[in-house]
Amino acid sequence: MLNEKTPHTDSFAPPVEGLGDASNPLLTPFQGIHQTAPFGAVKIEHYLPAFDAAIEEAKQEVQKIIDLPEKPDFANTIVALDLAGERLERIKGIFFNLNSAETCDEMQNIAQEVAPKLSDFGNDITLNEQLFARIKAVFNQRESLVLNAEETTLLEKTYRRFVRSGANLNETDKEKYRAITKELSQLGLTFQQNVLAETNAYELLITDENDLGGLPESIVEMAAQTPKSKEKEGWLFNLQYPSYVPFLKYADNRSLREQMFRASSSRGNHGNEFDNNDVIKRIVELRLEKAKLLGFKTHAEYKLQERMAETPEKVIGFLADLHLKSNTFASAEFKEVQEYAEKSGFTETVQRWDWAYYSEKLKLEKYDFTDEEVKPYFQLEKVIDGVFSLAKRLYGLHLKENKSIEVYHSDVTAYEVLDENDRFVAVLYLDFFPREGKRSGAWMTDYRTQSNVSGNQIRPHVSLVTNFSKPTDNAPSLLTFDEVTTFLHEFGHGLHGMLSQCQFPGTSGTNVYWDFVELPSQIHENWAYEKEWLDQFAVHFETGETMPEELIQKIQKAQNFQAAYMMERQLGFAILDMAYHNSAEPLNGDLKAFEMQAIASTDLFPPVEGSLQSTSFSHIFSGGYDAGYYSYKWAEVLDADAFSVFKEKGIFDRQTADSFRKNILEKGGSEHPMILYKAFRGQEPTVAALLKRNGLM
Repeated sequence: MLNEKTPHTDSFAPPVEGLGDASNPLLTPFQGIHQTAPFGAVKIEHYLPAFDAAIEEAKQEVQKIIDLPEKPDFANTIVALDLAGERLERIKGIFFNLNSAETCDEMQNIAQEVAPKLSDFGNDITLNEQLFARIKAVFNQRESLVLNAEETTLLEKTYRRFVRSGANLNETDKEKYRAITKELSQLGLTFQQNVLAETNAYELLITDENDLGGLPESIVEMAAQTPKSKEKEGWLFNLQYPSYVPFLKYADNRSLREQMFRASSSRGNHGNEFDNNDVIKRIVELRLEKAKLLGFKTHAEYKLQERMAETPEKVIGFLADLHLKSNTFASAEFKEVQEYAEKSGFTETVQRWDWAYYSEKLKLEKYDFTDEEVKPYFQLEKVIDGVFSLAKRLYGLHLKENKSIEVYHSDVTAYEVLDENDRFVAVLYLDFFPREGKRSGAWMTDYRTQSNVSGNQIRPHVSLVTNFSKPTDNAPSLLTFDEVTTFLHEFGHGLHGMLSQCQFPGTSGTNVYWDFVELPSQIHENWAYEKEWLDQFAVHFETGETMPEELIQKIQKAQNFQAAYMMERQLGFAILDMAYHNSAEPLNGDLKAFEMQAIASTDLFPPVEGSLQSTSFSHIFSGGYDAGYYSYKWAEVLDADAFSVFKEKGIFDRQTADSFRKNILEKGGSEHPMILYKAFRGQEPTVAALLKRNGLM
């Protein structure tokens, strides 16, 4: 997953004179190697004064652009605006990234206080008539200006951003727009905070050893360690991925599996202070109101104007086509699990809390393969070596840990990324393990965005955040195969940010259309199935023995196990997203009924009372994927098509990798994504490669 991007930030700005406290580390030039964030010096009390001072400074920078006596041109208006507010963006990056990865009550309170201030500031810019007049004057001259492709993109992007942010509205509607965006900024934070609170609130403490039946020794050991820090006896399980997923997959105790599932699937749906039902209704209502204010029929129509898919009709058709091609296969896979469960003595209908349990046993029977069998070969430190070696073979990168770079938690490691000539490329932070202050899932974000304006080369600071299995007293961190692919996925996002070679912060790195941004992440997952890559690092953590070829073949054979079911599950999420955001009418009534109706065509299970995936669907209500969850499937089409070139030429073919780097990774959002893709592939993508890879032809 990708964190919603913020514009460029730069650490070379001078102190803020006359604004705030000059001793505030957020308001003084960042020192040390590569001017990285001074995490150790920043305290909770620094944030609010830093935000206030930086907002004031940014206002002054924008006002200077407005007050220029010179005629508006590309440099003094468009580029100047793209660079304005750099200090503010740097502070935002630090604060909101930590609010996701290392939060606390005080930070969440600050976030709620700061969000409306930032919303007001953003609106003050995009709704300023004088500033928009300058931008419009440059835009209207675009045919006569001598601009390269990236400069043209930045100009058009800037103009559209203002129009899409209400610049053409009358004064009455501008005030409505301000109120809507301010409330939406707070509601997104509230949604995220509610999900985190409900995730952290649930614990399953097992005191009877018999209730651990079926669970692998490594999972039991991890669960035994957790209570020690809380002065409890027994085995503690929670809703974090490394605990929750194995429990549903392996625990023989069906009633406890059900309890865990119900706890996870009902987050934000308990009618308490953390309930998200009304939050969702209000978010959807305000998004629709904003879209209509700007002249669009639906929020989806508004969002998709800036996407490769372009229209809701095209997205709906795309999803329907994939559903048509996968539904029959998915139904057969569901029936296969039901029949297997019955053969095993299970006499009821397979429920959601039974699915992973019986699917894992079926996979073992069909392929003689389980996730636990491969974990000993995926020691985290070795996987890191493998991912780094992939970056070296494909792109000539090498990464060196640098302990002089400050980090925000003891779990975090910082690296310098260098090219083949030892030139500095980026800083990379890796943050692997779950904790109460970190939201669930995995994501890539940055603390500084790449740019190169007038020869001032700014290299990026990128962070990858996951929730992988922690080491225990008796074993290092051992990853599941899914966690290995997750690492590759987020590292692909990281490469998109780290290898960027753009001019402007507004077009660099992952500042691209969101149905294109998952291509660099998803294509790198493919290497997890390749023996040639696995042989480089996958060794048993105790014996040092290389992963046997037989086991690699099992991984490859099992690649498409329940691929159609997973396709339908993802399509269900995407269809639900579009149901919320492609309606021209406000959302009324019961959310459970709405959700069930929306996903009925893809849902293979009986309904579960109290379960509501919407109330913890962070991607679309606090993560920036609203009217965009289809992007994962859209990008799968791109990645399957693109990886077919590597399969044809060789998975480590440097010429192919150089082309992917030059035409995709380095170009960011400097041109339309289809232009970039065709420059690499030589043609537009087709769905055939994805269907073939998933065995759905």
